[in-house]
Amino acid sequence: MASQQNSNGSESLPGLKGAKKKFTRQEWLTLYVLGSVNLASTICISVQAPFYPAEAEKKGASSTIYGLVFGVFEIVSFLSSPIFGKYINVIGPKFMLNAGIITAALCCIMFGFLDLINSLNEFVGFSFAVRIVEALGASAALTAAFAITASVFKDSIGTTFATLEVFYGLGYIIGPTVGGFAFSLGGFKFPFIFTGSFLVIIGVTVYFTLPSPESEVEQTNANLIAMITVPSVFMNIMAVMITSSSMGYYAAILEPHLREFNLTPVQIGLMFIVSGTMYAIHAPLIGWLCDHGIKPKHCCAVGDVLIILGCCLIGPAPFLPSPTILWMCILGLMMHGLGVACVLVSCFIDSVKSAMQNGFSDDLCTYALVSGLWASAFSFGAFLGPSVAGILFDHFGFRLGTIFIMVTQAIMLLAVLCFICFEKKLGSEIRKREKAQCLSTDRIIPSRKGATKWRTEARYSPGNSCLSYGSLSTTVTSIEVSGS
Repeated sequence: MASQQNSNGSESLPGLKGAKKKFTRQEWLTLYVLGSVNLASTICISVQAPFYPAEAEKKGASSTIYGLVFGVFEIVSFLSSPIFGKYINVIGPKFMLNAGIITAALCCIMFGFLDLINSLNEFVGFSFAVRIVEALGASAALTAAFAITASVFKDSIGTTFATLEVFYGLGYIIGPTVGGFAFSLGGFKFPFIFTGSFLVIIGVTVYFTLPSPESEVEQTNANLIAMITVPSVFMNIMAVMITSSSMGYYAAILEPHLREFNLTPVQIGLMFIVSGTMYAIHAPLIGWLCDHGIKPKHCCAVGDVLIILGCCLIGPAPFLPSPTILWMCILGLMMHGLGVACVLVSCFIDSVKSAMQNGFSDDLCTYALVSGLWASAFSFGAFLGPSVAGILFDHFGFRLGTIFIMVTQAIMLLAVLCFICFEKKLGSEIRKREKAQCLSTDRIIPSRKGATKWRTEARYSPGNSCLSYGSLSTTVTSIEVSGS
């Protein structure tokens, strides 16, 4: 690896980030605009949760049918996100972002007029059709937003990605609340028209304020299959999928589990946002720590442990001799939310680093592939979790069903620990080999005797030795001894 010489004469290594600089005004604007995209998109996605099931039942739809209307969004996102990530260099990141926003916004508005359809088959058919196209638009927008963010903020990927995740999580928390309130004011149409129009405004703002990164997009050899076959990236994808499935698991059956406490609807709603709030609060901190020296895989392992402990308390676990206690549920949900933040944020950062260590370019195409895979894994887990939850709850009950979450998280924890041990051993062997190479290539520059002093030259390391680790540079150290 060739070295590069700075203006002050010192040498730096390609690929190593320098000191983190403060964000410029344009960078702050970019971050806020993309955060607004995440917020508005997820509000549109989740706005119908409080009232669409009742409307569907009026048309004669069963819970299975309208459940699939919700679930098809995640399946389409799972299938389409990697494709959008792969072809972002062909479509163009800003065009993909704007087209996705407008598509999702128009579909959201169209969804509000479905109550005018009286036929059950037509109502269900159009519900699926609009929801599928909306999922394509939202997936394109979110994949482009993550990729652009990673490309613009290369020195602080963890912090900025976590900030976008805060907006993403807040959207899912705010969406049902806005939907219920808007429905009470204006009926079925108003929530969709209101949130869809808000997303249109965001799209127009993005078009005029977001700097175009198309010039940074180059044709590279980034390949989706090659990305998945990177062991560390594949492990991170599985971790994201399993973690998001735990979120979906509790979203589906937490309410029946809490019925024994006779909580009011408001209190139950607050219970649902405990985990999401902990996630939103701590995600930026997790990203900042990963940007400032904490290894992402270590953070992921901590997250797996917290999720397992949280599951043990929410149930509680069947092997704990304790009845269901409300304060234990709240504490468990808090631990679960913190664990989710640790896993989801760290896995994105580690996937980017692992891809580049395995030959992928440090460009927007790589970030887009990682973003697409991350979003795909999250969506599949969000679909898998509620599906498995209903089956387990019906056949085994809540407490026994949580073993599914604990076992899958324990398997991921074991896999992450194995990776940590392997990488530590591999790194130690590489350092020993490079050190031996450096010592074998050193050469002694003979001492010279001057008229009034002796001058001794230290060892000199060639420029191509050990440079990849940044441990040595092409310098000559002199020791001068004055006197006769």
